[in-house]
Amino acid sequence: MARRGSGVKNRRMREVRLSDGIIALSPLRLDDAQAHLAGEDEPLVRWLSGGRGTREGVEAYIRYCREQWESAGPLRAFGIRAGADETLAGTIDLRFAAEGLDPGQVNVAYGLYPNWRGRGLATRAVLLVSRYAAREGGKEAVIRVEPANAASAAVARRAGFLPGKHTHGEGGTRLDWYVRDLSIETW
Repeated sequence: MARRGSGVKNRRMREVRLSDGIIALSPLRLDDAQAHLAGEDEPLVRWLSGGRGTREGVEAYIRYCREQWESAGPLRAFGIRAGADETLAGTIDLRFAAEGLDPGQVNVAYGLYPNWRGRGLATRAVLLVSRYAAREGGKEAVIRVEPANAASAAVARRAGFLPGKHTHGEGGTRLDWYVRDLSIETW
């Protein structure tokens, strides 16, 4: 699980669905709220959200995410869906603008629910959203990880991200950056 980072042309949302044949990514929906709450555990709260969710809070966040899709805002939040029934297995989001990012950099943040970890799904999701970010004009993908979050750093490395600089987030927390060039040639 990687930390989430902090006016694009106005256009109507098109329903985006990305898939590699094993997982599918699609925008979060209100009916994902209960599955998300059921999947929250201590690592997800610690590394990704910073606090336990409530039904109202999760639904408000999903509505915000939908508004971002509708307005082509800087946030693109996806549900990671697995299995034949495309069960919600986690979330992944892109931020095309966030504090500390240079123009063209895109922040990638992800988290899987406990029953879905250890299967390579996060790496697959990172690769899918990185390709999407490149098509949407991103030049470099960035994953910012607290040093103690070894699992998230391993996902970044498996997805071809290289260690970069170190910064500090809110409260002075050290963040290790992993970066990947999104040039078409690298895919």
